[in-house]
Amino acid sequence: MADLGKFLVITGLVIACIGAVLLFFRDGIPLLGKLPGDIVIRKKNFTFYFPLATSILLSIILSLIFYFFGRK
Repeated sequence: MADLGKFLVITGLVIACIGAVLLFFRDGIPLLGKLPGDIVIRKKNFTFYFPLATSILLSIILSLIFYFFGRK
């Protein structure tokens, strides 16, 4: 049970930090979602947005974070 408690506390701190960053950058995180490789198709009454490069970048960052925390 102690491991679950530690996990929940760490998860809460991470969520709080992400919330603080999002409050600091009111218009969003710079460059996130506007990278070369993100697909945007605009028509008259239709906009399709697929953040391909952003998704790959976030996947790499999260994979590295989980890799380094998993080694402990």
